[in-house]
Amino acid sequence: MARKRYSSEQIIGYLREAEILQAGSTIPQICKKIGVAEQTYYRWRKEYGSLSVESQTFERS
Repeated sequence: MARKRYSSEQIIGYLREAEILQAGSTIPQICKKIGVAEQTYYRWRKEYGSLSVESQTFERS
């Protein structure tokens, strides 16, 4: 099965969506709704959790 690759902007968008969905949902439910594995979610949150799209773009330049 082919692996998907996500841009930094997409990852940050998914993390923002997950923050909105957290009200009354568990992490496994949120991961299912956004379509990623729990392990991926936690890795993204660790790497990108404190960054916005602008700061991530700035750091890459």
